[in-house]
Amino acid sequence: MKIWLVAGEDSGDQLGAKLIRALRTLAPEPIRFGGVGGEAMEAEGFASLFPIDDVAVMGYLPVLARARTLLRRIRETVDDVVAAAPDVLVIIDSPGFTHAVARRVRQRRPDLPIVDYVSPSVWAWRPWRAAKMRPFIDHVLALLPFEPEAHRRLGGPACTYVGHPLIERLDELRPGPAEREQRARAPWRLAVLPGSRRSEIERLMPVFGRTLALIAAGGGPVEALLPAVSRHRALIERLATAWEVPVRLVHGEAGKHAVFRQARAALAASGTVTLELALAGVPMVVAYKVSRIEEVIARRLIQVPTIVLPNLILGENAMPEYVQAACRAETLAAALLPLLRDGPERGRQIAALERLDDRMRLPGGAAPSHEAARLVLAVRAGQAA
Repeated sequence: MKIWLVAGEDSGDQLGAKLIRALRTLAPEPIRFGGVGGEAMEAEGFASLFPIDDVAVMGYLPVLARARTLLRRIRETVDDVVAAAPDVLVIIDSPGFTHAVARRVRQRRPDLPIVDYVSPSVWAWRPWRAAKMRPFIDHVLALLPFEPEAHRRLGGPACTYVGHPLIERLDELRPGPAEREQRARAPWRLAVLPGSRRSEIERLMPVFGRTLALIAAGGGPVEALLPAVSRHRALIERLATAWEVPVRLVHGEAGKHAVFRQARAALAASGTVTLELALAGVPMVVAYKVSRIEEVIARRLIQVPTIVLPNLILGENAMPEYVQAACRAETLAAALLPLLRDGPERGRQIAALERLDDRMRLPGGAAPSHEAARLVLAVRAGQAA
């Protein structure tokens, strides 16, 4: 059996590595893999056609600057897939690159089954993309439980929820007995997460610092823990020096998860981290700020009632969010203080987080990578609906 995988950035590389392991476990015969991947996939014995860094580009200007390289790598990937004639092609996230590959492969090999692992956010913006995917995608493997219904509503390809990879890391996210005890006693530990992009950090760090000062003044002693993105460590350290309340910077993935296990509550920028916090059982307040131009564009394009992933999964705004003008220290502090204390606000969020577990759990407690592998093999065999 030959299965070709095409990933375009680090997150897809991590998914691809787990998928390779699961496919080897479930497949009834040996598999030869090929395509494009990164270090995690290569650690599984995968030989990438070229370094994944050649195509791991985000943003309009960086893409334009490397357009010639990207187009060449797209052509090379398509030629490789066509020449290898695999039983199935799995593209993983990074739709700017992987969808360009899939469209061209479908033109040259219309009989080759193509699976898209990670749905584009068609439910949030540019919904017409769902229907545009149908001619070149046979099945979408969704990480979020509401995405299959979104594709059905928007006329997209067949789509199945296979579970979010975070489900496989719950032991790292959730507290043990000692950490649960720490959560319950003062000084309360507050996780502070100002984002992973430079623009997010620059806009949110001053507001978050003032929020912490108000909480310390009105709610008693709080220990602030900030998991710092390594590539922006110097910027975060510099901005944190202006805060009136001391903050302890934590580094590395393991350190971040330790903060989640210990935190009584969190103040976070919108993003995937809100889903990590939710699965860790940490009540949160979510904030976000963008430039005025980005705000105008977002208002026209974004078509969801909330930007918080756990809220979208739950179908209710259980985690308060404060965006743009509403992202003010006084507002954030007023929303956070009741989450630090035992009371109805904290109780309501904890109950919502427990409902989230039921929404995201797979039948029989299956692992997402195994469910994804099962669907890939079913598509290859022509058995997936």
